[in-house]
Amino acid sequence: MRTGVHRALLALAGVILLVLGGAVLAVGLGAPPPSWWLHTGPHDVLLTRAERTRWRDTAWWWPAVIAALTALVLLALWWLTAVLRRHRPAELLIDTGDGAGARLRGRALESALAAEAAAQTGVARARILLRGRRTRPTVRAWLQLDPDTPPAEALTTFTAGALAHARESAGLASLPAEVRLGEVEHRAERVG
Repeated sequence: MRTGVHRALLALAGVILLVLGGAVLAVGLGAPPPSWWLHTGPHDVLLTRAERTRWRDTAWWWPAVIAALTALVLLALWWLTAVLRRHRPAELLIDTGDGAGARLRGRALESALAAEAAAQTGVARARILLRGRRTRPTVRAWLQLDPDTPPAEALTTFTAGALAHARESAGLASLPAEVRLGEVEHRAERVG
């Protein structure tokens, strides 16, 4: 959901900037201005001297400009941190019972879980991704099954085997998982 919103906002901002920049470039190179264009020709400036100095003597103008620009910068910084924030936990915090705790690398748990899932019968390939927080991780798993493997059996084996082992070894109370099952593509057999 969040990545879709970011992509839509970036696409919208890109289209708006592309249309406005293209229109400015085209009018500057001598093309007739579009019907929605604010100015009359290529030699017309974007802001006249009267437009630039119209609000200069008004007391509210500069505080309003500064507040609007500050809000715009803060919104851009918030958006940047939301996009750059890591959605995968680099390490998990494990309660060892002695009060000190331990740290488990997220990639180590991913690779161990993927290796155990790929070793189960009927699974050709497994890909595991940890999501969520360090104290409450979730698993996103993609299992590619052999053509003759029943999906329900593979899912039951994965949740009772590899997923349960990962949850117990990490000392987690729960380890929610989203599992996507697919079939390995294979060539058609020749009948001779």
